[in-house]
Amino acid sequence: METPTPFQSSPENTHSQIMQASYEALRKHGYSNLTIQRIGDEFPKSKSLIYQHYDGKDELLVALLEFLLEQLKDHVPTDGFDDAHEHLQALIDHALPASFESEHTDFMGAVAALRGQAPHDDAYREQFAKISEFHREHMTDIIRDGIDQGVFRAVDPEQSAAFLMTALHGARNQRVTTGNDEPIAALRRELFEYVQMRLVIDTENG
Repeated sequence: METPTPFQSSPENTHSQIMQASYEALRKHGYSNLTIQRIGDEFPKSKSLIYQHYDGKDELLVALLEFLLEQLKDHVPTDGFDDAHEHLQALIDHALPASFESEHTDFMGAVAALRGQAPHDDAYREQFAKISEFHREHMTDIIRDGIDQGVFRAVDPEQSAAFLMTALHGARNQRVTTGNDEPIAALRRELFEYVQMRLVIDTENG
């Protein structure tokens, strides 16, 4: 769920360069105005290399979507926590920071542009289904670990994870489509309150 900067440095191999060119063109022009020509304008090599790898815009963008979603998976916080409560708090904070840097907003905007194609295209929908399943299972495992550790109450882990993931997903979409951070701050407070009141066992009071 983290929003990474997908290209930390200039990639050297052709595949990564095509992905970066597609990403930059998508950020600048959006899905509806995106063409192979505009992707080629961002590509440091011959545009013909793009056609050697992909038959058209949508095949290329599905590959880009898969690449971007793998970046999300690679940046999910997984290690170095004292218990599941700390882990869950870090995950929420990672997924929904108090404010988003412009690079993060760009990343979310690119993913949102591709998400808009999912209702109409099986290939896009399959990629989003995979990443949703990954995040839901990851959060479910954290909550289940917390129950096993005696940190969380004996809630339904899948149900709690589904609620948290839906709230996080909705907030991120609202941020990228409205540019307004104020609802994000309110939701962060409510999510942390939910975790504290609904999940965490109050050891001081029994």
